[in-house]
Amino acid sequence: MFRHEAGRAAGPPPWVYVALFAASQLLGHWSVATYGAVAIWLSNGVMAAALLQLHRRPAVAVVAACFAINLFSNLFRGDPGVFLWVNPLLNLGEAALAAFLARRWCGAALDMRRPQRLLRFAGAAAAAAAAASVAGFALLWAVREPPLEVWLFQLRNFFLMEVAGLLLVTPVLLLLARRHRFTAPAAAGRRETVVIMGLMAAVTAGVFWQTTSPLLFLTVMPMLLIGLRLSPTMAATALILLATISGAATLTGHGPIHLVRLDSDPGLVGVPPLFRQLGVYHLYILTVVASVLPLSTVMAERRRLEARLRARTETALEARRRAEDAAAARSRFLAMMSHEMRTPLNGVAGFADLLAARPGLDPEAVRHARQIRESSDGLLMLVEDILDFARGESDVSPEPLDLAATVREASAPARSAADARGLSLVVEDRLPPRARYVADPRALRQALHPLLLNAVKFTEQGEVRVRLDRAADGVTIRVSDTGCGICAEVLPELFEAFAQGDASISRSHAGVGLGLALAARNVRRLGGRISVDSRPGEGSVFTLDLPLPRATDSPAPAAVATEPPPAAPSARREVEAPARAPCVLVVDDHPVNREVARIMLEALGCEVIEACDGVEAVETAAAAAFDLVLMDVRMPRMDGLEATRRIRASGTAGAALAIVAMTADAMPEDVERCLAAGMNAHLAKPVSQAALFAVVTRALADDLPPARAALAA
Repeated sequence: MFRHEAGRAAGPPPWVYVALFAASQLLGHWSVATYGAVAIWLSNGVMAAALLQLHRRPAVAVVAACFAINLFSNLFRGDPGVFLWVNPLLNLGEAALAAFLARRWCGAALDMRRPQRLLRFAGAAAAAAAAASVAGFALLWAVREPPLEVWLFQLRNFFLMEVAGLLLVTPVLLLLARRHRFTAPAAAGRRETVVIMGLMAAVTAGVFWQTTSPLLFLTVMPMLLIGLRLSPTMAATALILLATISGAATLTGHGPIHLVRLDSDPGLVGVPPLFRQLGVYHLYILTVVASVLPLSTVMAERRRLEARLRARTETALEARRRAEDAAAARSRFLAMMSHEMRTPLNGVAGFADLLAARPGLDPEAVRHARQIRESSDGLLMLVEDILDFARGESDVSPEPLDLAATVREASAPARSAADARGLSLVVEDRLPPRARYVADPRALRQALHPLLLNAVKFTEQGEVRVRLDRAADGVTIRVSDTGCGICAEVLPELFEAFAQGDASISRSHAGVGLGLALAARNVRRLGGRISVDSRPGEGSVFTLDLPLPRATDSPAPAAVATEPPPAAPSARREVEAPARAPCVLVVDDHPVNREVARIMLEALGCEVIEACDGVEAVETAAAAAFDLVLMDVRMPRMDGLEATRRIRASGTAGAALAIVAMTADAMPEDVERCLAAGMNAHLAKPVSQAALFAVVTRALADDLPPARAALAA
């Protein structure tokens, strides 16, 4: 029944309950002495609230003080014999039973804002009032034996009066005591609260202090407004105020209750009319309580849930903003790291190519230069794998493509490695002739690169074969080798990041274990699945099942030159061109990058003009005619994107000029920005001489994709 001793004592101090009980006793005795009746008995509700709010010792002390006050008031009133003790005992029993049932049925929190708990408390109050009423009037029947009709009438009135008192007093005291815990905001502000409460008081006073019109229904409307707009605490307070005004008016002979015409019952002879009319008044009070308090609790619960939903929505939005900021920061970091790593690799790879192609160089020095190039390629591949893995899965950009040509393009790096190891790399195309499929070429290349390179790396002799077959729902690509194979215990984790077949310090192959994880990720991006069949010593077969739709027969758009052709030209081979040498403008803020590009282009027979930033590029392009502009993106004063836009806007010559991005910004969004700025193609650093040869050849043959700016013009 009592609060746990370790819990925090809520509500007013114990003496307040004693004072409220004494005041209710005085009010009740004054009402009986003056008018011969009591409208609502509030004392038991005060005791029930004290038992529910206080710890054991203060609660017992308050109940004992209330019992003494009740006993003294009965003695002062002159109750005879056994009735001197019966009335205090019944009041105490009713309050104790109501508190006990409320504690068991309404939970430890006693949150009367919850509709379900309020209904449970109403049931507890009704049960306690019924028990006290039956016990008291059973004793009355045994002592006086009144007429049955009178006895039943008084029993009904007493029950209604006690229930109304418990439902009015106890919930409001509980709500007031716990307002620091249950602070659901009301819909109305302070000014609106004052206006609504004043309206209710005015309407109630106007209805109950007149006896000419049956306007009882008018008091329900402001009470319903209070239930909708105010908190349950204010609704309970409004009910007490309504009961005070209406009860005082009814006892003094005012109000619409006195307009109720009750048929004279021979069995109720001797019962004053006021007693019979108070039964109607009690039903009115209970009806208002049963309407307003549940409505108020439902609205409070709705506002609480709405506030929680708003808080959770704000939290989710804030988490989404943080995630978006983190994703943007990660994208900026990856783009910067990609750029900063590719820039020095461009110098390393470029000068290694130049050294290896220098005539008369010692064969051992040529071998060393080629090893430098191979090491730089391996480092670039490792950097790209790590950056792609950290980047996560991005949206695909499908386009019609020739799958066989794309696979051959993707196999170019592995073919060079296979030639160096004396292996054959075969692409077997079993697709229908001239068939085109819709896929993301970058995702497809990134899925095939690690599979082909791994196949070459783990194969000592034999061949690596790529076979393309038509499937019921798309295309099947198989990458097979005659290498060492994979142990069965390694297969379940083969496509996990950083998983390796041999992670010991004595392993014979290098790598960090990202290649197959990236291959699996890109296969998922294409909507397919990847599987492996391998046995130690018998080689491996990786199968890609890709649900790629067939493209229309319309010609495919020109591909962007981002990968080098299979074979590199000789360093001294000259570009097929008119009588004059092709003129190329190289724009780059890094002197090493300009030098590498100049030496490579001059070896191809090109005339090279250099510019160190976008401002010089715009001025130089306006002063002379060029066959090709190789434009860096990140430069001081003016970046390559803005320089390209200004060159395109400079006139007819600028609109027709071939401009290719030669930059370390190699992310897909970087390629899109370059093309959107008006460039014809994108060439990622580090740049090989073969890639430069391909770009120059296509520019002279007018074979580069048209610039978007030129198309718009």
